[in-house]
Amino acid sequence: MIPYSLLDLSPVPQGATVARALANTVSLARHAEALGYHRYWLAEHHNATGIASAATAVLIGHVAGQTSTIRVGAGGIMLPNHAPLQVAEAFGTLATLYPGRIDLGVGRAPGTDGETAQALRRGVLNSDRFPEDVVELMGFLGDEQPGQRVRAVPGQGTHVPVWMLGSSLFGAQLAAYLGLPYAFASHFAPDALEEAREIYRSRFRPGVTPAPRFMLAVNLFAAETSAEAHLLRSSMLARFIGMRRGDTGPLPPPVADLSSVGSPAEIAMAERQLRITAVGDPAEVRAQLAVLIARHQPDEVILTGHIFDHEARKRSFEIGAEVMREIGMAAPAA
Repeated sequence: MIPYSLLDLSPVPQGATVARALANTVSLARHAEALGYHRYWLAEHHNATGIASAATAVLIGHVAGQTSTIRVGAGGIMLPNHAPLQVAEAFGTLATLYPGRIDLGVGRAPGTDGETAQALRRGVLNSDRFPEDVVELMGFLGDEQPGQRVRAVPGQGTHVPVWMLGSSLFGAQLAAYLGLPYAFASHFAPDALEEAREIYRSRFRPGVTPAPRFMLAVNLFAAETSAEAHLLRSSMLARFIGMRRGDTGPLPPPVADLSSVGSPAEIAMAERQLRITAVGDPAEVRAQLAVLIARHQPDEVILTGHIFDHEARKRSFEIGAEVMREIGMAAPAA
C-alpha cells in the first residue's frame, strides 16, 4: 500500500476571513486523519492574502493538538528565511509535545517576493548557504556531539525527520548526497520531475534514510461527476494565473469559462504547469492516479488542491483516499 498524504496551504477563499481558513484547515486535518492519510503538511508562504499558513510551525502545533494520530509537518519551511537553530528549537518543541508525529520538510526558495524576503531579515542571498544550513539544522536535531557548545533546547536528540523539498535538480542532488527523503513539487513545477527523480535515485547515498524515499505531489480535484470536478479546478487555475500577474489574493470562486479570467496563453500556461493532476469522477481520478504512480513509482503520494467550497474540498480528498486504497489493494505484492 502506497502511503497517501495531504498538503495544505490554508487557502483563504474570496469573501472569507483568515480565521475561517484556519478553521477549515483543522476541519480538513481531522477529516484526513479519519480517512487514513499518513501525513498532513502545511507550507510557508509570506505576504499572500490568499494563504494563511505563514506562521507554519505555529499552525502545525495547532493542527497536531486538534488531531490524534496523523503525522503533521512542514511541506515546507523555507530555510533561507530562518536561522537553523530557531527552526530546530521550534520543531524540537513540536516533537517533544507530539512525539513521533512531526515532520520537517525544508526548501530553498524564500516563499515570497524579494522585498518581503528582506523584511524577513535574512534576505534572498541566504539561499546560497542552503546546503550548509540543512547540515547545521540536522546537527541541532541529532545527538549532541562531544564539545558542542551551541544546542537546540528543545531539539537536540529529537531526530525530527527532515525531508528535502525541491522543484529543480538542485534539491534532488542535495537530497541524494545527504541521504534524505525527497519530495518533488510536481504539483506546480513538473518540468524537471523525471530528471530530478532519476538523479535522486541514481545518486542516492544512504544517510538519514537507508534507501531513496521519493514523494510525488499531485493536484486532486474529485467530485461525483467529471463536470463538477473540472469546475472545482477552475478556482486553482484562476489563482495560478493571478499569481503569475503578481496577485496573491484570496482563492476565487469557480468559473465555467476560464477565458473570463485569463488569455488563451495564460490558460495554457496554467494547464501546463499544473498538469500533474487527477481531475474527474472517482473512476477518472483512479485511472489518472494509477498512470502517474505506474510511471513515477513513488514511495509516497501527497495530494493537494485548492477548492473554493470547503465541503467540496473535503469530499475531493475523501474520494482521493478511497481511490488510493483501491490502487494499493490492486497493486501486485512487492
